[in-house]
Amino acid sequence: MSGLCLAAAGLVVHLGTAALTLGWTHSVEKTVWEEDWRLTGQGLVMAQARVKGSGAGMDPAPEARLIDGFWRWTPSLPPQDTVTMRRSPAVADWYVCVEQACRPLAQLVPQEADPVTLRACDRP
Repeated sequence: MSGLCLAAAGLVVHLGTAALTLGWTHSVEKTVWEEDWRLTGQGLVMAQARVKGSGAGMDPAPEARLIDGFWRWTPSLPPQDTVTMRRSPAVADWYVCVEQACRPLAQLVPQEADPVTLRACDRP
């Protein structure tokens, strides 16, 4: 069965899920941004994006609704083969949430690994 995995620095980490949340804190605005991704037959689909505020290029979409402190919307983005996360020691690391259990990306791949790619993979 196919699921999601992270690939970085020659390492592949099977996440054991077909849906997750990627999140980070914007380096300038210090505002949380999260994206819910799920694996489909067509590729990775962003089911929802949400942001706690706006500014510095992270404004919510015009159709976004404020729910539980986040502006939420469904982006009109075609299915993706991969999602690439770039990292910098100057900002807080990404976090990954599976079934609402969140952990820093550094608990899954080495802190210095950059870039990190989310993609579909087959279980070994």
